[in-house]
Amino acid sequence: MIGVGSMGGAILAGLRNPEVSIVRPIRVTTNSAASAAQFAGADDVVAQAVAEHPEANRAAVAGAGLVILAVKPWMVVDAARDIAEALEPGTVVVSVAAGVPSAAIEAVLPAGTPVVRAMPNTPSHIGRGVTGIAGGAHASEADVALVRALFETVGSVLVVREDQINDVAAVSGSGPAYVFLYVEEMIAAAERRGFSAEQARELVQQTLVGAALLLDSSGEDPAQLRRNVTSPKGTTEQAVCVLQDAGWPDLFDRALAANVRRSEELEAQ
Repeated sequence: MIGVGSMGGAILAGLRNPEVSIVRPIRVTTNSAASAAQFAGADDVVAQAVAEHPEANRAAVAGAGLVILAVKPWMVVDAARDIAEALEPGTVVVSVAAGVPSAAIEAVLPAGTPVVRAMPNTPSHIGRGVTGIAGGAHASEADVALVRALFETVGSVLVVREDQINDVAAVSGSGPAYVFLYVEEMIAAAERRGFSAEQARELVQQTLVGAALLLDSSGEDPAQLRRNVTSPKGTTEQAVCVLQDAGWPDLFDRALAANVRRSEELEAQ
């Protein structure tokens, strides 16, 4: 794994779960020595810092059957170029960067190298992520299946066309941020109703966790679950009407469109 930032760290945390069956140790590289030091003494991860070992990326991928590029989007092509000569024939290269098409990565790798784009999200930290994956021009069904099996160790996987990856990023990749923003605003609103910060956080956080678990375990449609707690002419109905009158469908459409537009801007750079 090249890079263990926010997304790379989430994937790595999931892969380090003792219940996950993969070949270990996992070879990773970081930019700084301080980042690499957090893995000192680990028996399941071998980390090297590029700042101390300029050849670290190439050493990490030598002999690997699958390589994950988990660096920032503007660094992905350079990272791929850096490891190109060290890749074994047939190594599958996975990019988790938004806004970087597989063709741009394929262009700097040995001809025919299979590239698969993946868009996981941060709940992969706890094995509850969801990842969209799409194969590039040279990725076979077997290559995509390999990447799918990898990400299934940290959650569910949806195989999509590459032209859908930006939409996956907008919905699920960035989705946790939308949920956390909702929690922030609900806590602030509860505090304005007179609750202390601690009380407000407990009320909102446990409500969200409980509702999510109910959604996950009940198998019911979310609209039905909402109706179950929305009595006609009751208090919940009044609040729901205010939220719906605020134009949520248009708001969500505009938010996702803005996310996708930024991915397209990155692709054009």
